[in-house]
Amino acid sequence: VEVLKLHSRAPDRASYLLRPDWGRRLGDESAQLIKALPQEKIDVSIVIGDGLSSLAVQKHAEPMLQAIQQTMPSEWKLGPVVIASQARVALADEVGELMHARMVILLIGERPGLSSPDSLGLYLTYQPKVGCSDADRNCISNVRPEGLNYEAAAKKLMWLAQESMRLKVSGVALKDESDVHQIDKDAQQLLT
Repeated sequence: VEVLKLHSRAPDRASYLLRPDWGRRLGDESAQLIKALPQEKIDVSIVIGDGLSSLAVQKHAEPMLQAIQQTMPSEWKLGPVVIASQARVALADEVGELMHARMVILLIGERPGLSSPDSLGLYLTYQPKVGCSDADRNCISNVRPEGLNYEAAAKKLMWLAQESMRLKVSGVALKDESDVHQIDKDAQQLLT
């Protein structure tokens, strides 16, 4: 898998914290790197961003990425994996748009706080583009062994991703019914 290392418009951590808008957009050099890539049809672009907890990314991004790759339909075309520093959630929308991806999945360190300093968040956006809002994204949070484990998070994410591709929506238009689907599947197995 090809890996691209990119950077937001925030030149350092202080700027990232003081100017959240800079963390939502790619720096000019990073945008040019993506534009220079061969233009291919990509089903899914995966972005890994440090967010507010680089510890979460260091501990959980690699095993989560492996779990995603194991559950992703084999016919889906995956673009280069992007590792973005000084990144906020909306940065993935620009990456997905520039890569012409049908969908973007972001793995990002969540705000350290009440439950854990190393919690990973997963965000899914169908037809990503600059200007998408939080209402356009689905979020799975508290991904870590002591919270939602990698395998469970990957199953939930892939259920959402497949429904997103089928219905051509994400965010509030895509209701997470993965648990209901799993209960129905388990019940059918018990009856047979």
